[in-house]
Amino acid sequence: MTSKIVFLKKYALVAGFVAGITIVAAAQMEPRAMTFMRIMDESMKRMDTGMNSAPMNGNIDHDFATMMMPHHQGAIDMAKAELTYGKNPVMRRMAEEIIVDQQSEIQAMQLWLSKQSTQISNGEK
Repeated sequence: MTSKIVFLKKYALVAGFVAGITIVAAAQMEPRAMTFMRIMDESMKRMDTGMNSAPMNGNIDHDFATMMMPHHQGAIDMAKAELTYGKNPVMRRMAEEIIVDQQSEIQAMQLWLSKQSTQISNGEK
């Protein structure tokens, strides 16, 4: 029983030490990093909201497109945050490519959806 108490005291001491370091690290996080994390969090929340509210009609292809557009927009928003706050040239280049690729895919899905809508309103399948 005594060794268990000693173990628990040591565990509590280590846990307290780790918690203290975490608090100090968060307090020392530079404002840029804090702003970046806030923007990333907001981007993910918008993406999640957009995906959850995507107009679904039971057509798998349609539903895939309507859910992927906010997903891709979230990637664009995150890539823009990287370009604003990131410094590594490899990551910045990747962010630039993500923006171009994801915008192109969103446009392709919008075009496909508009053609589907036109075909449906013309009585085509």
